Amino acid sequence: MNVGRQHGATMQDDRELHVVTGAFGYSGRYITERLLRAGNRVRTLTNSPDREHPFGNRVEVHPFNFDYPERIASSLEGAQVLYNTYWVRFNHADFRYSQAVDNTRALFTAARRAAVSRVVHISITNPSEDSPLEYFRGKALLERALRESGLSYAILRPAVLFGGEDILINNIAWVLRYLPVFGVFGEGHYRLQPIHVHDLADLAVAQGVERADRIIDAIGPETYSYRELVRELARIIGVRRPIVSVPPPLGYAAGWLLGKLLGDVLITRDEVEGLMQDLLATESGPTGQTKLSSWAREHAATLGRRYATELGRRRNRRVAYANAK
Repeated sequence: MNVGRQHGATMQDDRELHVVTGAFGYSGRYITERLLRAGNRVRTLTNSPDREHPFGNRVEVHPFNFDYPERIASSLEGAQVLYNTYWVRFNHADFRYSQAVDNTRALFTAARRAAVSRVVHISITNPSEDSPLEYFRGKALLERALRESGLSYAILRPAVLFGGEDILINNIAWVLRYLPVFGVFGEGHYRLQPIHVHDLADLAVAQGVERADRIIDAIGPETYSYRELVRELARIIGVRRPIVSVPPPLGYAAGWLLGKLLGDVLITRDEVEGLMQDLLATESGPTGQTKLSSWAREHAATLGRRYATELGRRRNRRVAYANAK
């Protein structure tokens, strides 16, 4: 529970200061856990200062203040490392990719102004400024902004995250549990290389102590085709469902309708296209150790029992991610 808020040190504290965007969210939470365990002082920049979290008053809470660059810089003063997990998954009436790009650029500028020693930035596999997909194009623009900032950086490129409060893997299992059929876009042969959120957090913290500029594909040890992934999850949770190929426009329309019924965005066009263009896989070696298959077997009894809602987390900024509806 969020039992307190610390807005600034009230006495001399010689511990290293590390700043995490979204420490009460998903990947930011696990990065924060590791930093606190290592004895660091942690501050978060967040849009959800009142969200329930397990850290008590051990994390200093500051708003993002994207409209006030000098306030962002002030929040970053004295920080050794900035871990940036801030992004949006899709365009919405309340947030857009273009806004997230502008805000993140402002964050990097403030980090330079505050003389932050290192930035660890979470990106995506296969970003490209030439991509027709705004998600992947926006990520590429931000990578260039960071590379050109003069800051020491590590750019981590995860494909799909699983574990904890993940959305994609949980909701695939949810559909398998509660719908009579599972549709894959086209033949479903495009690949994914999921990485456990703990492995990503370990990698982020390890890169925080480095100083050489790095770009790392953050991928797990298993590579699946999408169809294989769905089949494996169905087997692990003990359900038998027909897995059928559907034309991508029809599959997207069905996902859109189901999302409307759930009050959420189940799938986006960029996600469909990114999958089918094989953008969630690379030829790099794995950086994570946790196998999705092993993790899913360990959590088979609960995986997909409850739908994970993206919009619910954004609309209710007080409850913990796992409890958002």
